[in-house]
Amino acid sequence: MKKLSAALAFTALAAGSALAAPVTYNVDSSHTFPRFSYSHFGYSTQLSSFTNTSGKVVLDAEAKTGSADIVIDMKSVNTGFADFNGHIQGEDFLDTAKFPTATFKSTKVVFEGDKPKAIEGNLTIKGVTKPVTLTVTGFQAMPHPMMKKPALGANAFTTIKRTEFNAGKYAPYVGDEVRIDIAIEAMAP
Repeated sequence: MKKLSAALAFTALAAGSALAAPVTYNVDSSHTFPRFSYSHFGYSTQLSSFTNTSGKVVLDAEAKTGSADIVIDMKSVNTGFADFNGHIQGEDFLDTAKFPTATFKSTKVVFEGDKPKAIEGNLTIKGVTKPVTLTVTGFQAMPHPMMKKPALGANAFTTIKRTEFNAGKYAPYVGDEVRIDIAIEAMAP
């Protein structure tokens, strides 16, 4: 009987360990939208987004660890006007001919209770890499109600200076500070 109890205890422990393993989620490009906003000569705050984002998010909820590796297709910029999309993609700003993607690679996920509250990492734009901290304003991890797979979503933001990424044309008249917001959804394969 002791052998059976020990075997059942080992099986339960092994099953618990399997449940606590990190889960890898693939970014859902159709529900993930990085956005950026900046002051336009002080007249207004301009809002633009990117429509093509890929990457992976890893979460171990029990160990309270995780990572994010995100790639943004800079040619997918959407300012709301086709001509201005081309202007923003030019050499003075995003220079998408030389630098077609921007990346964010996390170095640390900071938890508050059971949820991430900040994600520290390295942001690369136009070949320049700078450390940034994404402040998480919303987070949800649960089975997707339609797809019946593990899924997660988050909203986060950071603020950068575009001059630090060699994209400073017209600064400071066109705001140097750029707020980057990301709404992300990702699903396990």
